[in-house]
Amino acid sequence: MTATSANGLSLMWEMIYIASSLRLPIVLSLVNRAVSGPLNIHCDHSDAMGVRDSGWIMLFSETNQEAYDNTLMAHRIAENKDVMLPLMVCQDGFITSHAIENIELVEDDKVKEFVGTYKPEHYLLNRDEPIAVGPLDLQSYLFEHKAQQAIAMKNAKQVILDVSKDFEKMTGRKYGLFEEYKLDDAEVAIVCMNSTAGTTKFVVDNLRTKGIKAGLLKVRVFRPFPGEEIAKALAHVKAVAILDRADSLNAAGGALFEDTTSAMYVNDVHVPAVNYIYGIGGRDTKAEDIESVYNDLFDIIKSGKVKNPYRYLGLRKEAEE
Repeated sequence: MTATSANGLSLMWEMIYIASSLRLPIVLSLVNRAVSGPLNIHCDHSDAMGVRDSGWIMLFSETNQEAYDNTLMAHRIAENKDVMLPLMVCQDGFITSHAIENIELVEDDKVKEFVGTYKPEHYLLNRDEPIAVGPLDLQSYLFEHKAQQAIAMKNAKQVILDVSKDFEKMTGRKYGLFEEYKLDDAEVAIVCMNSTAGTTKFVVDNLRTKGIKAGLLKVRVFRPFPGEEIAKALAHVKAVAILDRADSLNAAGGALFEDTTSAMYVNDVHVPAVNYIYGIGGRDTKAEDIESVYNDLFDIIKSGKVKNPYRYLGLRKEAEE
């Protein structure tokens, strides 16, 4: 188990890939902060997005409670025989990592019983089974090994759900692949991750008092990406906005937007979608910013068109121009 953030993660980029390729069930607490440069130590998701395809399971956490709970479940998920992959527990730098918040702790003895004891099938110090770790892996086998990692990532989805059920039995706290907040009858929806979901819930509640049917889909499990399930959950809305706290700098939207819209397309769900890049380098995202996104979605419904699917939220006007 280890922890890091931003440039510390970038510095060890090679090891991130090696850990997953060697199927090491490491649990890493990742406090999401901007990756230099220019130098910035505040929150965005550029560190996590930089390694999103490295073969690590990635859980995102809205609150300190969720970060704590995800960490307790992480070991059971990573060490499952059908998975054996490293796992990152992500939370927003400063916004939750340095915040004081009451959380409900589980007694040590219950935690130890829940997590269990890791008993590796193969390990270096087993004198009865000499093994090589990290050998040269050329054309003959690397393809197959990468395919095995991909299968393990698919397996992780059900394992995450199974572990979450056991965690609910112990604590009463329920977790899924994502959270649907007042989404059942929503006409418009926002998709986002981490602490921004809390602000969005506040806005949704306010809009609901005005009779406006707004909803939220908060992604908890980003890898493996629950594409089919997310597409189904969004199929009934009239317009959706996907919020990315990191820009892929590809002129085609952020990573969460790309994954979500791709999942919708392949699952034959055709809902007008728009992407907002927001909160880069710790830029504050306020309730009125989120409300403006919902207003934009209703404009899209009225016009029937998405004029510009790639947008910025909270950016100075002169920079956008």
